[in-house]
Formats: sequence, structure tokens, C-alpha cells
Amino acid sequence: MNIGSILTKSAKHYPGNWALIYRDKKFSYSEINERVNKLANAFLNLGLQKCDRVSIFQYNCPQLVETLFASWKAGLAVVPINFRLHPREVAYIIEDSESLAFVFGKEFKSSIQSIRNEITRVKYLISTSNSLGAVDYEELLANSEPNEVLKEVNENDLAWLFYTSGTTGKPKGAMLTHRNLLAMTIDTLAEVIHVNPEDVALHVAPLTHGSGLYLLPIVARGATNIILESKSFNPELVLEAIEKHKVTIIPFMVPTQIKMLLDVDTTKYDLSSLKYIVYGGAPIHPEDLKEAIRKFGQVFVQIYGQGESPMTISCLRREEHVIDGTELQLKRLSSAGIPRINIEVKIVDENDKEVPTGVIGEIVVRGDTVMKGYWKRPEATDETLKGGWLHTGDLGYVDKYGYIYIMDRKKDVIISGGANIYPREVEDIIMLHPAVHEVAVIGIPDPLWGESVKAFVVLRKSARATEEEIIEFCKKHLASYKKPKSVEFVKSLPKSGYGKILKRELKRIG
Repeated sequence: MNIGSILTKSAKHYPGNWALIYRDKKFSYSEINERVNKLANAFLNLGLQKCDRVSIFQYNCPQLVETLFASWKAGLAVVPINFRLHPREVAYIIEDSESLAFVFGKEFKSSIQSIRNEITRVKYLISTSNSLGAVDYEELLANSEPNEVLKEVNENDLAWLFYTSGTTGKPKGAMLTHRNLLAMTIDTLAEVIHVNPEDVALHVAPLTHGSGLYLLPIVARGATNIILESKSFNPELVLEAIEKHKVTIIPFMVPTQIKMLLDVDTTKYDLSSLKYIVYGGAPIHPEDLKEAIRKFGQVFVQIYGQGESPMTISCLRREEHVIDGTELQLKRLSSAGIPRINIEVKIVDENDKEVPTGVIGEIVVRGDTVMKGYWKRPEATDETLKGGWLHTGDLGYVDKYGYIYIMDRKKDVIISGGANIYPREVEDIIMLHPAVHEVAVIGIPDPLWGESVKAFVVLRKSARATEEEIIEFCKKHLASYKKPKSVEFVKSLPKSGYGKILKRELKRIG
């Protein structure tokens, strides 16, 4: 089944429902489907063949959404590119993916001009303005037919080629198929958010991230998508949009964005329409989560996944986000929930042997939402999908009730004097200090112990603390060998475009 068919069906069943709202523009399902069909026909008229790649480099906008669905309906594969990447990184992804078409926003004219001679494989340059010799996007639609397009595809054909962050070299393209995306859509509707045609979803994260896939369950149910520009996250604009459009669902946020919302006086806004805020992508401190629940109510759902299985491994349901409950219920706020219906999860040791309940090991998963493999990287595919299981690189354990507790990334574990220290455990303690706003813990070289613990701390506004105070605070709550040997106070922590703390950057400055 072609994943683009969900738009075709919704245009038939809910033609008059608003599909997309952006700024002062509104598009019904009938209108957006017609524009998508025009673009899909244009792609085919250009000579693009099934599974050819179309790279997208845009801020959140209607044209981005249209390009996604047009590519799928034409049987093509989408290559979403993070707009925060350096032009050289953009060129690498375009060339590595062997994209024949490249759709970019007019805002990126200078960036594309600087790499024009490097993207030699691209045959069709398409822009929202006719600069750099590119085909004008709207002219392309104007000269195309609105006839319904839905190319027949194999369920294992490539649909979404997502380049994961290159922490250990060049980024790799995770290949997700039409079957993967359909399984994710069905699973999301079954377990994460219950969507009705009357619902209104507000997209605040870049749609070129995995969050763009959350368009699928919203479109599948004929609900409305509100698109906010993604140049930067503005908490006031988000709250205003919730009130103005009576938003019921925020399909995806990262913890950093939730933390930014907590700094705003939410009492000035009517947020009573909200039913779901889905979050993930990085750990959230339990105290921040409790404060968020107090402010917004029991609307939160946590999802766990990665580019190789986007947001589909486990889920902590809305009903489990309680701040008044038993000790066990409160502990679960620190978990990643339980495995999704169509996913198997187990914890293994270094020899891939399953470990007992409660023992820390690597989280490995398999199921219909796990990628087909890495694009043109057979060795990396074999290593990551060893034995048919996706090796996530995350360390954690499963309790006797099946809840997953993530300790850390495998590569971030600190080994000091032969003992394993999990940075997240130390970070959770430091975050309890009233003066601390954010923290990141890494291991730095130590001539005696191999590695020692170092904490980078961002203080709250007007708050004060000393290195000795933070270390002493840790001594009261942690085993002595886990406490930081040094603390460095910084104004901010380096983050990726998706809000993840970049520990590799901290390790460089050590």
C-alpha cells in the first residue's frame, strides 16, 4: 500500500475539512489533494521513476507538506534535510542519497548557491522562487494536471530516507519503507493519540525531522494540521496558536521545548482544548515533567524511538502521567513506558545474550517499524541489525512489569576505576539542586582512574552555586565514586537542531 493513499482517502471522505492552516492561508483536503496531485504529475512528467529520491530543504510550510505527499503518491522516496545543517552537510546528503530532484525554500538561496557545483547528481532544482536557474514551484504546479495519482508500490519500497546524526563520522541514511510508515501510522492511532476528524494538531517541530511523520496519523483521520514556521521555537506563539485555533493535539515536542514553555505565564492563555502533548527525542527530568503536568494537566504522552525506528519503540501513556500516585506510579515518570504493540524489546549483554529482569544492557528491538537498513552501508546495516534486531546503542533495563528505563547512550557511559557510571543518573541528582537549570555530565581523561566525572551546569536566572556546593550535594545523594570531580558553569549547553545536548561538543572542550 502506497502511504500517500491516506491523503487520497481523506480527500474523498473529508473533502471540506481543513487539512492545513499556515499563517492566514487555509487548504481543505480537496484543495491540498489537488495541489499534491499536480506536483506528483509534474514529478512524473520530469521523468522521475519509482523510488528515485527527492531531497527537501525547507522551513515548515505548505509546500513542504505537499512535496512529501506528492513524492509518495508518485512512488518516489523523500530525503528530508534539517534546515539547520551547514551547506556542506546538505551537499553530502543530497549526493550520498543520489537525489535527482531537490526542492528548497527561497530563504536558502545563498546556501544552495555556495554548493551548486557540488550537487552534481541533481537533475531538477525546484524552488519557491525561480532563482539559481531553478524551476519555480508554483509554475510547476500551474503547468501540471490535477488528475489523481497513486503509483503502485511494493510495501518494501523506499519511502523515507532519513539521515541520522553523524556522531562517529558521516551521517547514515536510514531506509524506511511504505510498510514501515503505515505500521507507524496505525500504531500511533492505536496507542499514542486518538484522533477524530474534528481534532486540530499543531506542529511546532521541524517537519523534516521524524516529527514530520506525525502528519500521517492526523491526515489519515481527516483532522486539521496547523503549521508553525520552524526557524526557532517561540513559546508565546505556540500558546497563542493553541488558544486561537483551539488546538487539541501537539504531535511532537522535545523536552527542551517543554522546558521553555514552563518559563512562560500560561495563565494568560486558554489552553482548555488541549488533549495531547506528545514528547520524546531526549530525556526529560522527572521534576520538569511534574511541573509540566501541573501547568498543562494530564495531556502528556512520552514516545521512545530513533531515526532507525522513529518514535515507535515504546510509549508512556497519557493515563500514566500522574503526579499524585503510588511510589511505583511516580517512578514510572522516569521510564520510557512499555513496548508498543508491534514491537519486541529485549535487553542484551555484550555477547547479545538476553539479561535478567532489572539488569542493565543494550536495548534491542524488532518489528514492522524498524528500518530496512542503511542506504549503501551494508556493513553498518549488518552491525546495527545484527540477528534481525535493531541495536539501539541505548543502555537500559526492563522492570518486572515490562517498563523500559533508559540509563544512557552506550558511548556516553563513564568508566572510572573499572566501575560504570551512567551520566544520566548523576544529571538527575544535580537537577534536584534548586539553583540548577540544566546539566550535562561527561567523562574526561584521568591519569589514575581512566576517566573522571565532569558536570557542565547552567544555573537558573539570578541563582548562585559553587563547584564545591554541587559536588557536596551529589555526595549526599550518590555513591562517592559517582560524584563529579569537577564542575564547570556555562551559559548554555550545545544542542542539535532537535534539542538534544551534544555531548561530543562538550568532550572536545573537556
